[in-house]
Amino acid sequence: MQAALLDLGFTEPTPIQVLAIPPALEGRDVLGSAETGSGKTAAFGLPILQRLMDRPRGKTRALVLAPTRELADQIAKHLMSLAKHTNVKVAAIYGGVGFRPQLNALKRGADILVATPGRLLDHLKQRTARLDDIEMLVLDEADRMLDMGFLPDVRRLIAQVPTKRQTFFFSATLSAQISGLVREILRDPVRVELAAKIAPVKTLSQTLYAVPQEKKTDLLVELLKDNNIYSAIAFTRTKARANRLAAALEKHRVPVNLIHGDRSQSQRTHALEKFKQGQYRVLVATDIAARGIDISALGHVINYDVPLVAADYFHRVGRTARAKASGDAITFVSSDEEPLIRQIEHTLGKRLERGKNPLFPEASTEPPKPRVVYRSRPRRR
Repeated sequence: MQAALLDLGFTEPTPIQVLAIPPALEGRDVLGSAETGSGKTAAFGLPILQRLMDRPRGKTRALVLAPTRELADQIAKHLMSLAKHTNVKVAAIYGGVGFRPQLNALKRGADILVATPGRLLDHLKQRTARLDDIEMLVLDEADRMLDMGFLPDVRRLIAQVPTKRQTFFFSATLSAQISGLVREILRDPVRVELAAKIAPVKTLSQTLYAVPQEKKTDLLVELLKDNNIYSAIAFTRTKARANRLAAALEKHRVPVNLIHGDRSQSQRTHALEKFKQGQYRVLVATDIAARGIDISALGHVINYDVPLVAADYFHRVGRTARAKASGDAITFVSSDEEPLIRQIEHTLGKRLERGKNPLFPEASTEPPKPRVVYRSRPRRR
């Protein structure tokens, strides 16, 4: 594992790794909350690998549950990198791709299984996967699983896992439902809490542009004339808006691709890989990608639409300025989105910088007031 860490260029542990790895190595349950990009995968992955290296092969002894295909794939690849000098096998199980390759991976024997709840339940129903020998269980992004309606599936899976096990539980927030699940599945956990300060990292620059809804695409095209924006993820609120934005950028000859829920897994994987290679300058995405994309050299995040929930803003902008690198977050704010920005600023505890809109260089940096039309009352006859 030390050789793998050297290969990956890891020279010092992140704060969550410092706090989580020692109790995890002692076999304690861990309840953790930390900002995205903080190194959670290695925080639970290294103790799991340490425990499995000398165990007999052929049984799945560790299960990692994740809410999205992208996050499951990302976790699996990271664990494979950490395990590459060992004989520990890792398999990823998620929907949107063919059943047969995953079935073959299970038949070959996976020591660690990384899965989304729905696809894993499919395998259990068909008896192509077993959880009888699970000794370590990880729930990553548990709050996101709750948001996506996976809590009943998660409970069904936990019911099939041995009660005598070590559990790692990571969640950005602890709602009443999440807290109930924590009490059910954790035994005297060590609390590792780094997400109380939700503010993005200091190396992140954040700028707002006041712009009417109908001018957002024009503003993005104008900003892309600056060659400093060499790679950007543009987040929209809906799949339909993502499709329209991507089509508009294509018309302006901007290399662009899409990631959202209506795209197949192969399309999403292709888009992400080609974006990482620099083939696409802009990746348009809905919030399905906010917690599952790991791009080490992402320069810009553009909030084409302000998210409805403040927490989603922090997950979006957390895609850039990772691992002490610098990054820029740009947010387009129409007049009707101003209350959402105030909510984000309240959470941050500060007012975000307003930039001069290059489309309207003489205009105010504040969003235009909604136009009110007064009509006279019809006369009574």
